[in-house]
Amino acid sequence: MESQANEALLQEIAQRQHLIAELGQQTERERLMSAISLRISASLNLEEILNITVTEVRQFLNCDRVLVYQVEPKTEITTVVAESTQPSYTSLLDIKIATPLFGERLGEYSRGNIRVLNDIEQQKSATVINQFLQQVQVKASLTVPLLYGGKFWGLLAIHQCSGPRQWQKLEIDLLKQLATQLSIAIQQSELYQQVVELNTNLENQVKERTKELQQSLDYEAILKRISDDVRDSLDENHILQVAVWELAVALNVDGCDSALYNISEATATISYEYTTSLPTCQGKVIKMTDFQDGYNQLLQGQYFQFCQLVPGWKGKVAMLACPIFDDRGALGDLWLFKQRDKAFSDLEIRLLQQVANQCAIAMRQARLYQASQVQVQELEKLNNLKDDFLSTVSHELRTPLSNMKMAIQMLGISLNRSQELFAEIRKPPNEQNKVARYYQILQNECERELNLIDDLLDLQQMYAGIQPLLLTSINLQTWLSEIAEPFSQRLKNQQQQLTIEVAETVPNLIGDSASLERVFTELLDNACKYTPPGEKIVVKAVNCQEVMQISVLNFGVEIANSERQKVFERFYRIPNSDPWKRGGTGLGLALVKQILSRIGGTIVVAHSDHNQTCFMVEVPLTPVL
Repeated sequence: MESQANEALLQEIAQRQHLIAELGQQTERERLMSAISLRISASLNLEEILNITVTEVRQFLNCDRVLVYQVEPKTEITTVVAESTQPSYTSLLDIKIATPLFGERLGEYSRGNIRVLNDIEQQKSATVINQFLQQVQVKASLTVPLLYGGKFWGLLAIHQCSGPRQWQKLEIDLLKQLATQLSIAIQQSELYQQVVELNTNLENQVKERTKELQQSLDYEAILKRISDDVRDSLDENHILQVAVWELAVALNVDGCDSALYNISEATATISYEYTTSLPTCQGKVIKMTDFQDGYNQLLQGQYFQFCQLVPGWKGKVAMLACPIFDDRGALGDLWLFKQRDKAFSDLEIRLLQQVANQCAIAMRQARLYQASQVQVQELEKLNNLKDDFLSTVSHELRTPLSNMKMAIQMLGISLNRSQELFAEIRKPPNEQNKVARYYQILQNECERELNLIDDLLDLQQMYAGIQPLLLTSINLQTWLSEIAEPFSQRLKNQQQQLTIEVAETVPNLIGDSASLERVFTELLDNACKYTPPGEKIVVKAVNCQEVMQISVLNFGVEIANSERQKVFERFYRIPNSDPWKRGGTGLGLALVKQILSRIGGTIVVAHSDHNQTCFMVEVPLTPVL
């Protein structure tokens, strides 16, 4: 009985010891799982996670080798990516295992099945994978697949190389749990790497886009600088020189040139070039037929680029050609050269096209300007010939007309002695005899021709600017009265009233008295000529800041809006507007406008009430020299 009791006690003690051992192992396993999980979760670096796992597992299970295989999905080539092994055994890290070795088991592993080998030598089937394991000193192995999201990633394997090993359920369960944790960690790490790679790609794209935007802004600045420079120039040579220099320096190319086309001769002459190392071609005349395909494209407004060997230089040269083209055709071209096989970028092509467009506009303007300058020179020549002709004719006509005037005066004196001509002239026109009427016609027409010649000469001198200005201080109240005095008898005969209105506060005017007297004498003469009997003529002076406004207003007559600008043209006379039939030269107002322009003044037909005409003169208080 006693022996049975002792045996039962010993069994109970053994069971308790076994239970305690199992509890210790379970506690250690949980500690290991917790430690490994904590260290894995603290890192997203896959290499670090795998190394932690194999090291901790080998130490905990006291095995000879722990490793992690990664299987490439496309090629199914398996690579040992992490390993912890005893120094006395062969390292398998980084070796690649061909498909046939694992191919026979990949299907099983992909379905989540594990492989337990307690003694490889006792295996009945001599599989290829078993042969491989024996070659690397493996006596027993435990292999668990690494799966996440239905994807087979690789394997976690334990090798016992010192001898066979009976793998315990606790060890198998531990490895399964570790494989699950490791699979999650691998998934997280790969997701993190994808995020990092995505962020890196995005950063690179942002940098590249920023670089492109900055380059685009730089090119816009270059284009603006070139456009401003060529737009301000009317020299075709300067336009091409600026474009070539700015493009070559800004784009850092090895060469740039510009050619002008002669369409009739089918040639292109290189006018300007910039080169750092390429052979010079400035001044070279190229026949378009020697490069027919290229020039056909350029003449149609199309650019092109190509690579070609250049004589005198080793290697190929990339070339970009763009026409200087507008709606009227091709004027020339721009070429870029660089010693590279790389093609020109879209930004470089667009910049060259825009510069070529600006050059086309500027060159067309320059040619129009040159053509207009030629026309201006021709017109100046014609104008000088006209002025010389008028001056010569006027002088040639004045001498005989002066003689005629003197002869008419002598004839009048002779007729007065014999027939009392002057008394006859003072009679009303319908009571005068024929001699008196014919004499008056002869005298008036002679005077009219002399006035015409005087006006022509004065106008010619005004245009030529040969009459000097003699500045004096003019009291307008006194001065205007003196100008009006010669018209008093004429005003009385025509039953017209003249009023001069000058305020006492109006200052003296500094100006050329003779020129201004000619102006207002002409305006008063016109006022008397076109004002009907019984109407008024008003001359009014007003100080308006830095100018003096002097208006001549006559009542009873109105100039139509359509005629107000024409009256200042030479030889223009308003039809059917002279009630006194006194006639005129048609040069008076043209001469007035030219005189005022010379002294810095202006004249306009101002807006006035119905049936009134107002000529407004403005002259500066301070003379313009």
